[in-house]
Amino acid sequence: MKHYQKQTEESIPSGQNVYGSGRAVQAEPSIAEQTYLVLRELAEAGGIGQGKVLIVGASTSEVAGVRIGTGGALEVAQQLLSGVRRAADEFGFSPVYQCCEHLNRAIVMERSLLERLGLNEVSAVPIPGAGGSLGAAAYRMMTEPALAETVQAHAGVDIGETLIGMHLRRVAVPFRTSLRYIGEARVNSAYTRPPLIGGERAVYRLPDNDGSKLCD
Repeated sequence: MKHYQKQTEESIPSGQNVYGSGRAVQAEPSIAEQTYLVLRELAEAGGIGQGKVLIVGASTSEVAGVRIGTGGALEVAQQLLSGVRRAADEFGFSPVYQCCEHLNRAIVMERSLLERLGLNEVSAVPIPGAGGSLGAAAYRMMTEPALAETVQAHAGVDIGETLIGMHLRRVAVPFRTSLRYIGEARVNSAYTRPPLIGGERAVYRLPDNDGSKLCD
């Protein structure tokens, strides 16, 4: 796709000549592979592993190269899910999936995760026209799917600018992955860290000594 081609072509030294064109011929990775690469890079940067929750929001329309909400495709959703599952299996995090605004951006997850986190359950079955293709596909591939009203995820990937910030923990740290597009959809991602608390005396790493000032 054009965005991947542009990214790879820009990385080729100008002196290299392939087939006389000055451009290298590279096989374009699949949507599933692109998704995996993005999530792998984010998981490594943010330490997203066992016990952590990673939220994915995606517009399959944008991935396919059309405006969000105009060309959703379950086939594209299946490819995205394949890449997410591969990364989740490798790193051990729990992936969850944001529905569209027609379901108030509810979150598709396994019931076991919803109960472990003590989340508020809401009732609906996502379909492409109300929930989005990704939410609908994710719901159908889970062992025992459930919808949570909201979640506080440790990290997230937004594919196609669907806006996932309402479901991220404080404090979000933007992370720019090497691949900025999946298909034709722009990618934004973030991991989170705990808020730094305290005033001018606060420290955030174990000091070499206890300091000279006391609070009590």
